[in-house]
Amino acid sequence: MDRRGRSRGMIPLLAVHAVSEYYRLERKPPVTAGLLAANTLAYLRPGALDSLLPPIDQVWFNPHLILKYKDPRRFFLSAFYHMNESHLVYNMLSLLWKGIQLESSMGSAEFASMVAALLAMSQGITLMLAKSLLIFFDYEKPYYSEFAVGFSGVLFAMKVVLNSQSENYTYVHGLVVPARYAAWAELVLIQMFVPGVSFLGHLGGILAGILYLRLKGMYSAPDPLTLVIRGIGSVLRWPLRFMRSLFGFRRRRISGRGTVGRNQRRWTEPGVWRCDACTYDNSTQLNECEMCGTSRSISRSRTPPSSRYSEDLPLDELRRRRVERFGR
Repeated sequence: MDRRGRSRGMIPLLAVHAVSEYYRLERKPPVTAGLLAANTLAYLRPGALDSLLPPIDQVWFNPHLILKYKDPRRFFLSAFYHMNESHLVYNMLSLLWKGIQLESSMGSAEFASMVAALLAMSQGITLMLAKSLLIFFDYEKPYYSEFAVGFSGVLFAMKVVLNSQSENYTYVHGLVVPARYAAWAELVLIQMFVPGVSFLGHLGGILAGILYLRLKGMYSAPDPLTLVIRGIGSVLRWPLRFMRSLFGFRRRRISGRGTVGRNQRRWTEPGVWRCDACTYDNSTQLNECEMCGTSRSISRSRTPPSSRYSEDLPLDELRRRRVERFGR
């Protein structure tokens, strides 16, 4: 919907596209999903959020106002606000594509740390560029007095990081360019054909991506922010782990067809047969043990199995066969 509440149908299409993309992924990137939700909610302002979130007039990124009033809200929150529905959807589709690839390869904690760093650096570099143009060239307009919002600066930085090691070519608005220069090509083309975009904001994003890669190359160990995020995630997961241990919850196998029993216990549940080699409880629909592969007929006869199986397999051997069998 637009600022007057009339729906143009683009946000529902974004939601459908995001859900379909996440559905096909085996591991769902939570930080990317959180960023999508934060940007969308800041635009829609549903229910109680409307009174909690400042209006867009109070968060425009304006170098003059930020430096004059030392306003951190304009510095940080402006990235999560968008002018209209098409502005939001275009940026979120770009975030979805880049975020899934980067978070899947880097891990959620490092990706969250990177996004926070790119946000701060892109906004900071844009601010310094605007101030420098004013001091050295007396360019107050349009750069120093410019009003801008949107996640584009971070997206340009993410594109630089994503394509930094690529040797392939990619399409940028119909042009074929080397992937590592795609952000620069997009900067020029958008400035030429899309009116009202922030040139300094996009340039600041590209420079932030380059700076991030240089700093990352100089410092091979995990950055402190990543360690903090991992620690926070561990603390947040602690109550769930505690409840599982308190009530004896155990993670079941995905197939759900059996469990490992004990040699001393000879009875089994209905519909289950126990392997005499490894004591794993299998479904009666199976003729081979899921754990070690011993035939059900061998277990029934209780005769020594063939040379491939033994009635008393060592634990390490059982684990090795389980890894070979299930890829775990």
